Amino acid sequence: MTAPLVALTGSTGFIGRHLLAALTARGYRVRVLLRRPGELPPGISGAVVGDLARPQNMAAALSGADAVVHSAGLAHAMSGAPEDDYRTFNTEATRGLAQAAARARVRRFVFLSSIRAQSGPSADRVLTEADAPAPTDPYGRSKLAAEEALAGIDIDYAALRPVLVYGPGQKGNMAALLRLARAPYPLPLGGLSGRRSLVSVESLADAVDAVLRAPDPLRRPLIVAESEPVSVPEMIKALRAGLGRRPGLVPVPEGLLGAALALTGRSELRERLAGSLAARAAGLAALGWAAPVETRHGLEMLARAGG
Repeated sequence: MTAPLVALTGSTGFIGRHLLAALTARGYRVRVLLRRPGELPPGISGAVVGDLARPQNMAAALSGADAVVHSAGLAHAMSGAPEDDYRTFNTEATRGLAQAAARARVRRFVFLSSIRAQSGPSADRVLTEADAPAPTDPYGRSKLAAEEALAGIDIDYAALRPVLVYGPGQKGNMAALLRLARAPYPLPLGGLSGRRSLVSVESLADAVDAVLRAPDPLRRPLIVAESEPVSVPEMIKALRAGLGRRPGLVPVPEGLLGAALALTGRSELRERLAGSLAARAAGLAALGWAAPVETRHGLEMLARAGG
């Protein structure tokens, strides 16, 4: 039998690069959609140059495709981007691509959404898909609006809501945490108790494979998270273990650390360090999926490999 053909967007981004490698390794034929001409990535069946901001001309990209995996978009790290830009690149481009996929009779549309479509940067409970979505910033609102657009299109879809993703080539908060772990001095983070769910690029790719293979219609959002949330001290301990070092953590009370950050004009960093954002992949578990990576081990291996 011919292997399924997946049309992939965002193949040059952090997540997209890993998805391209993982899908081809699992036997899928992959056709990438590129924004500009360039060297064809290895191991794929073809590439099409096109503009997601004008997805009405996607017939060549989607012809014969069994599924679309849409990982392109304006990233959360672009915090200074206007709300209209998030709407254009994350909502309207997704809507147009899904409509084109429906016209091309693509079987399933897999959208890389975000946990921020469901929650702000922290939550006081473990999140599941049963919780009403309550995004708090333009990025999260644009992702939720894209999910709502998909629900109005006649195509089977899965809107994956990954928590914070880590892996080689990572940026943003996880890259900053790895830089801290590499620092040669003790860190005053041992007293932090907030717990966060993470997901490795390996686990995320496995979840994408699971929804591509699911036999029944999905048409819903699905959280993607590894099984056990971890605290910042546990993250640092795992990363430093991968670097062959002791944890080197000083248990400064959260209140004192928060006051120190406020004095230096970095109050927003306190929520990112001390706040909790734990989530459970209940929907994927119902499909029989379990994350193949345990977070502490994944972080250790990431640091050992050089991040």
